[in-house]
Amino acid sequence: MSDPTATVSDQTSASSDAVVETRPLTPHLALSRVLMLVNPLSGSVGPRAAGEAEAILSEYDCEASVVSLEGGQFDEQIQAALDAKPDVLFVLAGDGTAGTIASRAGPDGPLVAPLPGGTMNMLPRALYGTADWKLALRRALEEGAPQDVAGGEVTDGEVTQSFYCAAIMGSPALWAPAREAMRTGKVKLAWLHARRALKRAFSGRLRFSLDGRKERRAEALVLISPMISRAMEENTGLEAAAMNPSDAMEAFRLAAHAVMDDWRHDPAVSTRATQKVAVRARSRIPAVIDGEPIQLRHEASVRFIRKAFKALAPIPPAAEDAV
Repeated sequence: MSDPTATVSDQTSASSDAVVETRPLTPHLALSRVLMLVNPLSGSVGPRAAGEAEAILSEYDCEASVVSLEGGQFDEQIQAALDAKPDVLFVLAGDGTAGTIASRAGPDGPLVAPLPGGTMNMLPRALYGTADWKLALRRALEEGAPQDVAGGEVTDGEVTQSFYCAAIMGSPALWAPAREAMRTGKVKLAWLHARRALKRAFSGRLRFSLDGRKERRAEALVLISPMISRAMEENTGLEAAAMNPSDAMEAFRLAAHAVMDDWRHDPAVSTRATQKVAVRARSRIPAVIDGEPIQLRHEASVRFIRKAFKALAPIPPAAEDAV
C-alpha cells in the first residue's frame, strides 16, 4: 500500500520544480500583450528565428505571440497585427519591411520595436545599439520606454518613402551596391559597381533648396534625423549636410574625418537644420534611404515629420555612434 504522505510530498516537489521564475519587464511601461512579426526569409533572420523568439518571450511575464510572415500575405498579416493593438509590436525583418510597418503604425498606432533582421539595420542600431536581434529584444523588454521617433519623407512623384535615420542623395550613394556586393563576397560585382560610382563621381552635382531658400549645389546631400544626429539638440528638423569635395583628394580627406573624428569638421561640409527640402538633378538621383538603395526621379522633395511613430527603446537611444 502506498504512503499517502510520500505521494503528497512528491507532488509538492514536482509542483515546486515546475515553477519558472520570469525575468523582470521594463519599469517604464506595463506590457501585457506582446506581438512579434518575423520574416524568416529576411537576410539575417533564418528559419529558426520564430522558435527562438518564442523561447525568449516565454521568459517574461506577458502574453506573447509570434507570427511568421508568409509570401503574398505580408499586407494582410501586417494589418492584422496593427488591428490587434498590442502593447508593443516587435518586427524582425528587413530594413524596408520594418520601415514600412513603422510608417503604417504612425504616431497613433501601437509601439513598434524594429529588431535588426536586415542588412544595414540602421534604425535598430540607432534604437538598441546592436545588430544582435536577441539582445535588442531583451533590451526593449527590460529597459524600453515609449519614445516618439521623428523622421522624414522622400517623394519624387513615383514613390514615397519614409526614413528615420538618414537619407543620402547624390553620387556617393552609388557606393552602397559596391559595399553590399563586397560584404557578400561578390568581388567582381563589387568592382563593377565601384567603376560605375567612380565614373559618376564629381560629374553630376545636385541642386537643392532648404526651406525655400536660395538654391545651392552639392556633390551629396545627407539628411539626418534628430534621433541619431549628434549635432541636433532638439526635435526641430532634419540635419541637412551638404558635401562638396571637388576632387578625389578632398573626398579621401572627408572619409578620413569620418573615421578619425567628426565629418562635420571637414571644410567641404556645411550643415543646418531644415524642415523642407527640394532636390533636383539632370538625371535620376541615386539615393540610400535608411540603408536601402533607390533611384529617385530627377526632382524630389523631402519633408520633416516630428512624430513619425512611437518606438519601444531604452532612453536615450544608441543614436549616431551606433549607426
